[in-house]
Amino acid sequence: MSAAALKFSAVSKTFTSERGQLSALDGISFNIQPGRVTGLIGPDGAGKTTLIRLAAGLLLPDAGEIQVLGIDAIAEPLTVQSSISYMPQRFGLYEDLSVQENLDLYADLQGLPRIERPGRYAQLMQMTGLGPFAGRLAGQLSGGMKQKLGLACTLVRSPQLLLLDEPTVGVDPVSRRELWQIIYRQVQDAGMTVLLSTAYLDEAERCDEVLLLHQGKLLDQGEPAKFSHSVEGRTFLVTAKDLGHRRLQEMLSRAPGVLDALIEGEAVRLVMETIQQPRAEVLLPGQKDIHITTVSPRFEDAFIARLKIRQTNPVTEFSSQLKIDPEKNEEVISVKKLQRRFDDFIAVNNVSFSVRRGEIFGLLGANGAGKSTTFRMLCGLLPASSGELAVAGYDLRRAAATARGRIGYMAQKFSLYSNLSVVQNLRFFSSAYGLKGKQQKLRLDWALTTFALKPFEDANAGDLPLGYKQRLSFAAALMHEPEILFLDEPTSGVDPLARREFWARTNALAEAGVTVLVTTHFMEEANYCDRLVIMADGEVLAAGTPLSMKSGARTEDNPDPTMEDAFIQLIEQRQQKSQAAP
Repeated sequence: MSAAALKFSAVSKTFTSERGQLSALDGISFNIQPGRVTGLIGPDGAGKTTLIRLAAGLLLPDAGEIQVLGIDAIAEPLTVQSSISYMPQRFGLYEDLSVQENLDLYADLQGLPRIERPGRYAQLMQMTGLGPFAGRLAGQLSGGMKQKLGLACTLVRSPQLLLLDEPTVGVDPVSRRELWQIIYRQVQDAGMTVLLSTAYLDEAERCDEVLLLHQGKLLDQGEPAKFSHSVEGRTFLVTAKDLGHRRLQEMLSRAPGVLDALIEGEAVRLVMETIQQPRAEVLLPGQKDIHITTVSPRFEDAFIARLKIRQTNPVTEFSSQLKIDPEKNEEVISVKKLQRRFDDFIAVNNVSFSVRRGEIFGLLGANGAGKSTTFRMLCGLLPASSGELAVAGYDLRRAAATARGRIGYMAQKFSLYSNLSVVQNLRFFSSAYGLKGKQQKLRLDWALTTFALKPFEDANAGDLPLGYKQRLSFAAALMHEPEILFLDEPTSGVDPLARREFWARTNALAEAGVTVLVTTHFMEEANYCDRLVIMADGEVLAAGTPLSMKSGARTEDNPDPTMEDAFIQLIEQRQQKSQAAP
């Protein structure tokens, strides 16, 4: 075995804040071998970013030793930084510079000799597909293209060790796959060692090895298959003829012996607390036509089994006052031939769909497809260039302000006031929605209790872990008890535990009659939707149920496609048609 590319020995790191001491890492020890891709996973606040910043020589530990490519990172941090490349979560592209100018800038910063630049640029442009966009401003790129440019800038000088902190957050499945192809090409062609953190557990499954962090401690290290085997005999799929998938999941999540219940297509995937064959009469007493089948465990099952504490207390009611008449098939959102132009650029073109009361409706698409622009028009934040828009019975061309009072909106990026405390944010947003006095106090108490924000009520919103920021954003959107909820990539970057918590709450709202319109880049979350549309280049590419989408992607080689398979197939077919067009 060759010398470790990265070695931590009993490393600890503590931060001090107004709220006291926070142990980010506690006695961490591990070795990473060269020429491999190692995934770094764990819940929000586990210490992943701290570990990567220590490995990059940007932080010094309180105790322990760190060796990076044989260099003492504590004694020689600058030497380490000149030997590695590091891409943080929010990579610093200069949006007023072109793609080529960004590459030139990072080549200057990394000291790449000018004679080597043309050849390296050509490699990077070919790998990322950014060649045709060399003159485009970085700020005008889609999210996926920005991430690829960020990775290209990081790789201007080919390093021995590449550190990536959640490089695929906020990008669509096609772009994620392309980013992974770039990463593995570096490993195969240049022998590069890669350490990356990720919130996508399917990505962790692609790694050669995984480090699992929790509360600053290293719980385990090994190949993904090792983790999956640990839950062998505990994973099952359950279907029920007379129960909808959301109701089925809610009932199974409370059944005895069930650790985790996750919607998977028209079924619910179970992880049991112990190795056992679940029985229908125990899981769902009184229900008929229950089918339980054994399925192979996957990495996410093991992650949840290792970290999830079974919920035994009943879910807190969202509101005692939320009374929505879930009249069947009542249309509460209507979009007809919607178009939005920005000068000569058409961002949304001839989009039509409708959403019914109590439905969870998904709006999916690649980066730059027009989803967020459509969302902003539906929320009354951006006027449509043409077409018809109606929300809660109000024409948004005439009564946008009135319609906004019936809507809750959770933005794609954390959009609360970072310098205000949790309770100050909640008080501000409730006031903006017209709440005051006793009613406001009741809603504040409800939000702090329901979303477990009480311990953080005096903390600045900007200092919260990502999962708690998400909770606060969700609570703020619900302060005025809206009947329609817009969620723009609400789970981007949060860990699987936080995503499960979020969807449990969203499903409860839908069951209460709240209408939900959601965009997401986690394609498996589309399984929570009753119906969805997939957009590409500002137009509707496909519409239907998740089951119909996956059925359309079924082939002999892939008889049981995932939602991600269906999405990628649709996008690739459109690209092929575009390329074939004269």
